[in-house]
Amino acid sequence: MKREDIRNIAIIAHVDHGKTTLVDQLLKQSGVFRDNQVVEERVMDSNDIERERGITILSKNTSVNYKGVKINIIDTPGHADFGGEVERVLKMVNGVVLVVDAFEGAMPQTKFVLKKALELHLPVIVCINKIDRPEARPNEVIDEVLELFMDLDADDDILDSPFVFASAKQGVAILELTDTPSSMEPLFETILEHIPAPEGDENRGTQVLISTIDYNEYVGRIGIGKVDNGTIKVNQDVVIVNHHDPDKIKKVKVSKLYEYEGLKKVEVNEATVGSIVAISGIPDIHIGDTICSPEAPEAIPFQKISEPTISMNFRVNDSPLAGQEGKFITSRHLRDRLYRELNTDVSLRIEDTESTEEFKVSGRGELHLSVLIENMRREGYEFAVSKAQVIYQKDEAGNLLEPMEEAVIDVPETCSGAVIDKLSQRKGELVSMSQFGASSTRLTFKIPSRGLIGYRSEFMTDTKGEGIINTLFDGYAPYKGEIAYRKQGSLIAFESGEAITYGLFNAQERGSLFIGPGEKVYAGMVIGQNGKAEDVEVNVCKKKQLTNTRSSAADEALRLVPPRILSLEQSLEFIDNDELLEVTPQNLRIRKRILDSLERKRANRKN
Repeated sequence: MKREDIRNIAIIAHVDHGKTTLVDQLLKQSGVFRDNQVVEERVMDSNDIERERGITILSKNTSVNYKGVKINIIDTPGHADFGGEVERVLKMVNGVVLVVDAFEGAMPQTKFVLKKALELHLPVIVCINKIDRPEARPNEVIDEVLELFMDLDADDDILDSPFVFASAKQGVAILELTDTPSSMEPLFETILEHIPAPEGDENRGTQVLISTIDYNEYVGRIGIGKVDNGTIKVNQDVVIVNHHDPDKIKKVKVSKLYEYEGLKKVEVNEATVGSIVAISGIPDIHIGDTICSPEAPEAIPFQKISEPTISMNFRVNDSPLAGQEGKFITSRHLRDRLYRELNTDVSLRIEDTESTEEFKVSGRGELHLSVLIENMRREGYEFAVSKAQVIYQKDEAGNLLEPMEEAVIDVPETCSGAVIDKLSQRKGELVSMSQFGASSTRLTFKIPSRGLIGYRSEFMTDTKGEGIINTLFDGYAPYKGEIAYRKQGSLIAFESGEAITYGLFNAQERGSLFIGPGEKVYAGMVIGQNGKAEDVEVNVCKKKQLTNTRSSAADEALRLVPPRILSLEQSLEFIDNDELLEVTPQNLRIRKRILDSLERKRANRKN
């Protein structure tokens, strides 16, 4: 059976190439919204962090109707850290729209997502977006994409993939650069023509592979997947099986069934081959499970998600200010919340450690873990995290291997020297260097993942905020040797209390401060960065001694330099191996792992 009335596609691309804006226009021009409806930009980026950062973190399902055909669309993330989201949703679709920026061209993540699509033999439509940019170079980008196809050993069919040129911002698409743009119709037509209709046997037993898990406080876990064979109905008795776990056979009942209509989930009584459905009422459903008829349970193969490359320890906050700002502060709260994250995030790994107060959390990158930390602090959790560490492996001979990254960096010509120098110190190897645009240089590095930890804020300073750095996991390679991360030490509070202007004024001569007057501090808390390499203790709670003698300058106001307020990412980059980041709903505080000054000195001597 072939469902000619359905097309299932995923929109894939490198970060910031315009996927979500493109989906906005497809929704608008297919009549999903009323004419007078106020629609926010990037309507698919529904959670707060996605809207604030302007990035997609979770893949989202939607659908549009065009000429009587229902087009199910999955908007996917572009960051390498969320590559697990892309890997799994591709099992739900019959083709992809690869979006490429008409100026930036093929980037590291373009290669990653395309490679995953080609491994599943999915047909590709290439959409060259942002053709309205003044510096757009669509003809050169076509060549770059074709080169990428050849690098990935694509079949001849893929080399003949159709190209569509678009400006998602203006809501137009064209098939030839000489055409006059008017609407998104050329892209809709190309989807109907080149993306195959889903096929399956409606008379066979039910088979639905769960590719995504949604979670709702009221109904619990919601499994999302495509009906590969048969029909699924409400109140149907089914069994759950898993390709990677042959012993798993569990009888359950489908209590509710939904399909996607525009941005809404609509309840349906049954769905057949090719439909993308959401199923609720099955509490123990996981990504990679197959829902089957009890008579013929047969699991659909599901590729293993790539392993994490970076880890952090999450632990109960034990600072002197612990428990004052958070709602959830115990190890039980922390453990429950971390393990609950595994319900929806397949790329994450959680492990218990020897201590009941500490858990090892592994993910695909610093951004991946920082989004989890930010979500938890917004939910009212209070905890501490350690510096990110890479996950090493060993080869058969017992040699240490470490994760490597391919870093593609676009910087102003005048800044390229500083970037090459810094990355060389971090064991980076310059692979290529080329002119890019009018006054930019594109540098490609092979660099250990740990060489990039703590580098991004330094990179933004070195490139005056104009540099763009994109990375992609590039496998494991032999250990490259020691890397010196931080060349400057920390300014550490000497005693507990409240920061006073007089104490801060004396401390700021030593370096840059992270706090202002009136803030609570405790002994062992990091309150700034020293101008020199060593750590220094300062007393920011010190008051000026009042005497009868007055000098001519006594009453002059003490001028404080505004403190450097670190964001979550900057704090995670700043902390050293002997430091922790205390995370509460209201504050981020950096502290020494050992708060007591004498004990800290003893530990340093031992090391």
